[in-house]
Amino acid sequence: MPGFPREEIEEMLRRWVAANNACGRTGAWSPMADFYTDDALYTWNNGADWEFAARGRQQIHDWVFGTEMAGLEHWTYPYVRTLIDEQQGEVLGVWRQLAPDKDPEGNNYEIAGTGGSWFRYAGNYQWSWQRDFFDHMNAGAIFLKMAERKQLKPAMIERMEKGSKMPGWIRRSEFDWYETILDRED
Repeated sequence: MPGFPREEIEEMLRRWVAANNACGRTGAWSPMADFYTDDALYTWNNGADWEFAARGRQQIHDWVFGTEMAGLEHWTYPYVRTLIDEQQGEVLGVWRQLAPDKDPEGNNYEIAGTGGSWFRYAGNYQWSWQRDFFDHMNAGAIFLKMAERKQLKPAMIERMEKGSKMPGWIRRSEFDWYETILDRED
């Protein structure tokens, strides 16, 4: 894996976080796809039996920032910490998950636990690889509370009903995300 100047990766993060914050405000997440190489890979775990994988900028645009963000349009994901390894060209970002909707106490719903992303930088202000992690049990609990209180968006209800029939969902037994990053090393 190539190293990159720390200043370049810091600028990438500045641009990334600014775009992330802007998309949370507007509710339109698709501009984030411009931060990926044409052949980028974006993955996360979807529970005990499923993984999610989008291969290439177009799938990232359509699935990650399209179908997977349906119902989460004005949620925000503020970054609370980033760690840079310029020698590896990798970044770890830790973020929160905040709904625009309020709970009965008047606070924004928040998915508890640690949320984050592990990125591989490819130069030219683009990521070549990303692996997200977050607490699925806590996410499910919040979505169920919001559904019970009729605060869950119809698009999110539809996504939950489709479950593993959503684009990009792969049986865990058929996809080893760790091997995919080893295969992509230079």
